[in-house]
Amino acid sequence: MAHHKATKKSIRKSAKRRLANRYNGKTTRNAVKKLRALENKEEAATSLTDVISKIDKLAKRNIIHKNKAANLKSKLTKKVNAL
Repeated sequence: MAHHKATKKSIRKSAKRRLANRYNGKTTRNAVKKLRALENKEEAATSLTDVISKIDKLAKRNIIHKNKAANLKSKLTKKVNAL
């Protein structure tokens, strides 16, 4: 158990950040699944911009690796264009 004031604060901060990271990661994964399930090109195109924005935010915050983000965006764009 932490005894120093700064260490206790660090534990609180890391727990709060972990929850935020998990929430953002999960909502992005759900958005990707919904986008992959879409069959209408217009809906998919509008949804794609939102999903790409979410993916970029995760990569910027180092929640996912930048290469993974690039691969995800590439595959999703190819899928939408193929519709």
